[in-house]
Amino acid sequence: MIKTIRAAVLEELGKALVIKEVELPELLPGQALVKILFSGMCRSQLMEVRGGRGDDPWLPHLLGHEGSGIVVAVGDGVAKVKPGDEVILGWVKGAGLDAPGAKYKCGAQIINSGRVTTFSNYSIVSESRVVKKPVGLPFETAILFGCALPTGAGMVLNELKPSSDSSVIVLGLGGIGLSALLALKALGVRMIIAIDVSGEKLELAQQLGAAHVFNSASRGFRQAVLDLTNGGADMCVESGGQVSTIELGFSLIRKGGGRLLFASHPPEGEMIHLAPHELISGKQISGSWGGATSPDRDIPKMFEIFRDANTPLPSLLTKRYSLEHINDALDDLGAGRVFRPLIVMEHHDETVSLGR
Repeated sequence: MIKTIRAAVLEELGKALVIKEVELPELLPGQALVKILFSGMCRSQLMEVRGGRGDDPWLPHLLGHEGSGIVVAVGDGVAKVKPGDEVILGWVKGAGLDAPGAKYKCGAQIINSGRVTTFSNYSIVSESRVVKKPVGLPFETAILFGCALPTGAGMVLNELKPSSDSSVIVLGLGGIGLSALLALKALGVRMIIAIDVSGEKLELAQQLGAAHVFNSASRGFRQAVLDLTNGGADMCVESGGQVSTIELGFSLIRKGGGRLLFASHPPEGEMIHLAPHELISGKQISGSWGGATSPDRDIPKMFEIFRDANTPLPSLLTKRYSLEHINDALDDLGAGRVFRPLIVMEHHDETVSLGR
């Protein structure tokens, strides 16, 4: 029987995560213990680790908000899942009890966690952050339904709702941008325009269905996009998460109803600058909170949409890492060398003991 789990701990902003053995506490009402098989990683974790969200009063703490695994045990009051259920873990709040994050121990050190964390081989999560995995969905691919797809595809399916004749720009081809592109393709949108600085990502976007691709480092690309769209696109999904990319996306949508929807945000304290006349002229800009996704309703629906469209979801997962190499995954994500890192967990003992 094991009483500890292996986890990556953020102890200090701007420093590497530390791999530690931490003690499992007893489950509180509304919590579930999940054996994590795979975890994803996105810009949110990168910003947290590198201090892009300002002061962090919860240090030290666990991280990760997208994963897949198997329920091992549940606390009082949990009715949505039971031991043995195959589940997806995500940060968007769903149905079920909204239990607090667990507090782990490593010697005398208290290690905090939120309602969902996935950078560990086992994790205690709130019932409201798990959804049963659709039958037929591989565990590896399932991690995309924890964050990237609910956000990126959700922005398209729940918020923008383009017609097949809409012109839509996807600016920034990380996990969220590519998820949005896949949703646009599944809906039959014909003019999908992908923009990024990476030739590799642009090549993949073209393979996945983008009608036009532009490298934003190329001279004259902005005017080329405006000429292609007769003065500006109907919609833009921005997922670069930088002041410059949000402002760029806004400049590429049309007056009289063009809409920019952005998913990530620049580091704390940075501001976007827009010309007020552009807003008066009918351009719209807004942020998206998780693609307005309701996980229990939308994850099964998204799975069906992508399955029926034969969408190649595994193409977003280009590189695997062990938990011990999670800092390499963070570095590769930050440098744009990987679309969505896949963290593969190891389990040496299948018997778990909760508390002492």
